[in-house]
Amino acid sequence: MTQSSDITVNRVSGSALQQYIPALAQLRIEIFRDFPYLYDGTTEYEEQYLRTYSACEQAVIVLAMAGDQIVGASTGIPMAFETEEFKAPLISAGYDVNRVFYCAESVLRAPYRGLGLGWRFFDEREAHARELGGFDYSCFCAVERPQDHPRRPANYQPLDSLWHKRGYKKQPGLVTHYVWKDLDEADKSAKTMTYWIKSFR
Repeated sequence: MTQSSDITVNRVSGSALQQYIPALAQLRIEIFRDFPYLYDGTTEYEEQYLRTYSACEQAVIVLAMAGDQIVGASTGIPMAFETEEFKAPLISAGYDVNRVFYCAESVLRAPYRGLGLGWRFFDEREAHARELGGFDYSCFCAVERPQDHPRRPANYQPLDSLWHKRGYKKQPGLVTHYVWKDLDEADKSAKTMTYWIKSFR
């Protein structure tokens, strides 16, 4: 049985991330195939995406390691360095994106879930944001899928309760649209993603 004591968790920033990009790209493709993302990803795209983080000294990736194997990871970056798709809705809603830290994604292999690592991922990213300073808010976006989605597992448990306990509040009127290809799609399509925001003030 896996225990939390078997896992080491470390923060890595900037150019130090470069060595982990190939393994992280494969982990993201593996985990994001599951519901609710159903993402049909490619190594090329994932490695390009992750270079956004290695090129930004203020970005962070939190690595969960079992020995020398990466079993989970969580990303964060100042919103000012994110794409227009993610910045524009916040700007329209009156937020100063220079004062928003973006907790982008978390991925974790199934055998390592239920050990408190999801909570730890938020601890580390929020601590990184506070150490950088100058942020009034932390946020992330979650994809919206219908209750009757054909690929929704019968035992699927959304993470809303964890997010609420962390102090994040869902913003139903604040959404963006991001494009990717689902596993059962012939082409890419836009997915609705809703913002969850936490105040540091």
